Amino acid sequence: MEHLTFTTAAILSILTLLMPITTIHTLTVYDQSSEPHHIILSLKEISTEDNNNDNVEYRLNTSTNSLEMLVDHNNTFNLILDPQISSNDTKQLLTRFTCESEETDSFDWNSTENNCEILQLPKYEYIFNATEDSIKVISLKTLKQGKTQLVAHAKWISNTSEVTIDTWKAYVTVNVGVSDTILVISAIIGWIYFVAWSISFYPQIWDNFKRKSVVGLNFDFIGLNITGFISYTMFNFSLYAITSVQKEYENDHPRSQIPVQLNDVFFGFHAAFATLICIIQCFLYDRGEQTVSWFARIFLSIVWTGYIVIAIIVASTNWLTMLDYLYILSYVKLVITIIKYIPQAWYNYCRKSTIGWSIGNIFLDFTGGSLSMCQMFLLAYNYDDWATIFNNFTKFGLGFISILFDVLFLLQHYVFYRHSDVNDSRSLLV
Repeated sequence: MEHLTFTTAAILSILTLLMPITTIHTLTVYDQSSEPHHIILSLKEISTEDNNNDNVEYRLNTSTNSLEMLVDHNNTFNLILDPQISSNDTKQLLTRFTCESEETDSFDWNSTENNCEILQLPKYEYIFNATEDSIKVISLKTLKQGKTQLVAHAKWISNTSEVTIDTWKAYVTVNVGVSDTILVISAIIGWIYFVAWSISFYPQIWDNFKRKSVVGLNFDFIGLNITGFISYTMFNFSLYAITSVQKEYENDHPRSQIPVQLNDVFFGFHAAFATLICIIQCFLYDRGEQTVSWFARIFLSIVWTGYIVIAIIVASTNWLTMLDYLYILSYVKLVITIIKYIPQAWYNYCRKSTIGWSIGNIFLDFTGGSLSMCQMFLLAYNYDDWATIFNNFTKFGLGFISILFDVLFLLQHYVFYRHSDVNDSRSLLV
């Protein structure tokens, strides 16, 4: 019974990892709104699943959806109408560019404002017709630091039948920085903290192996950690690899890129695997009188039961989507990140010792967390985008809390309990 939580979590994790594959269902396509003589589909009125919809006769796209530029530099991209208006057709399509944020979903044709503060175009309106090329080369020049989205809107300006046009991908996210050197440094920092976080699990595993003991390693911390990393892995893998989940995300965030990269997926799987090794060590090595606390057992049981119940709801009803389910996993991961170190810190305090708790793990975690926050400040400076930090306080706050716990563990190890003497000949101080 002492390690029932670990066993239950391991079984449920396998079941839950399979659920994103077996419970995906097709998105409901939004209804298309129409007006007399023309139909313009807004960003939220057509999903990527509409690509095979016969009602969509034209598509307006940009050759890229993202540009990284420096201040006072020029660049170009293509605005593409597909298919080209036929030679015997009198239709004319007016397109107009405006600068918007990702959250903006309204546009007024009567307005003359383009809202472009960090960049400028030679002109903001372009016309497609039978005598014009279906590809327009759009030039832009950056004026100052910042981030914006250059969005193309379209409408027919001649009498036509009701012809639809999809402007779903007619946008470019433009990031304007002051230094490409900062971007290089930021990329290097990113790889360093990725490596630091990736190998931070192994000092504890090595410590346990050398001592043939897990005495000093709090089991609540391990139980919370495996749950958090499985949740993190499921979220990242689903967004990265499952097409229907990506389409749901694009419907909710029509002008955003999928926020998950391959290294995020790799880190999640690797972290869950390394934590699982620690759990196996808890079964194999001397653990003294340590058990999982009743609080952790209840908390983890609620979490895993909730995961399965919600997965069943997603699979059998329309109340929640798969993306909603993944968001729930991410919220649980955030909560676990906040609380997971508390049991270990309290355990060290009660024992007046850090023997059995690898300080190497803390050094690497502190390195990764510090560099991650450093990267955030570098990018905020480069793009003059401080709102990203202070408006998204969750990410910043979580990183700061983790660093505070790392500092606490360093103080416990080197200041508060540095003279601790535990009678364990197999103890290894890192």
